Amino acid sequence: MTRHLIYLSMMTAAIAACGSGSKAPVQQDSVATVASGPDTLNHMVLIPGGSFSMGADDSTGMPDEYPKHTVKVDSFWMDEHEVTNQEFAAFVTATGYLTTAEKPISKEELMASLPPGSPEPDSSMLAAGALVFTPPDHRVPLNDVSQWWSFVAGASWQHPEGPGSDIKGREEHPVTQISWTDAQAYAKWAGKRLPTEAEWEYAARGGLSNQVYPWGDEALTAGKPKANTWNGHFPYDKTTTDGFSGTAPVKSYKPNGYQLYDMAGNVWEWVADLYDASYYAQVEKDAANPAGPAKGYDPEDPGQQKHVIRGGSYMCSDEYCRGYRVSARMKTTPESGLANLGFRCVKSVSNGRQ
Repeated sequence: MTRHLIYLSMMTAAIAACGSGSKAPVQQDSVATVASGPDTLNHMVLIPGGSFSMGADDSTGMPDEYPKHTVKVDSFWMDEHEVTNQEFAAFVTATGYLTTAEKPISKEELMASLPPGSPEPDSSMLAAGALVFTPPDHRVPLNDVSQWWSFVAGASWQHPEGPGSDIKGREEHPVTQISWTDAQAYAKWAGKRLPTEAEWEYAARGGLSNQVYPWGDEALTAGKPKANTWNGHFPYDKTTTDGFSGTAPVKSYKPNGYQLYDMAGNVWEWVADLYDASYYAQVEKDAANPAGPAKGYDPEDPGQQKHVIRGGSYMCSDEYCRGYRVSARMKTTPESGLANLGFRCVKSVSNGRQ
């Protein structure tokens, strides 16, 4: 697991850039946009406030999902689905925003983000780009992500798999290759914000108590497809029994009890919180609207501050990850751009709704 996280940290650092996205002319070469105002394409659902038990519901959880603890959240509005390519295109058209993955990084910036003593990066690692899923055609060790992730120069939200790809026909798919900084910028433009980790899990449960998945306790593989996940043997054998080999259009599967779509699978989703592996043990009993730790800490990669991501993706399966469980937590650096990582937004009820 340590090698897994160090590799990701070093690879994702290659697409980092200082500061927030800058305003610069961006050619929209692949998707129709709307100019009728911020985020008019994503209906928001009112999530009624309440208390719930946060954390793993059975013995299958990872150590950072324990101890289970009671949390209270106020009512809030949440996007019914992940932000799509079409929505993000509208944002870029309106602002000229340039994402993290579209900006190169200097050698000095990259070295500052790597552990002391790291070798100097190859010049190819300084180019604008992002991590792309490049599956092998044979069984590989599941603790070595370099077997299926590759840094690809030119990969970005408009070209998720690299320069030879685009998002034509994927307007309703979730936008990917988006950093935490990019997600924050979009949310601010839309008059919204990223959800806290507590809000996200509360919403994902859909009003159910002590259930493993957004739909209840029924196994993922039982009955009709419930989410866009990995079918077959990860990462080399992918079937399409759920209908898709990569991302799926939003709202392709049944919503949960709060009428939210894709709270399991499709793409991981950024939340606002920093990641601390032992945070759940630090939360006060019956904490109200917890916003995560003041400082992040990942014992497997202590040199990197990370943010939590939630919900799993089309790359999750019972063999690997199981991130589609409502309590599952993952983390990555805020500069990360990944082909299976996106986001959705929320808005506090006290702020009203646009």
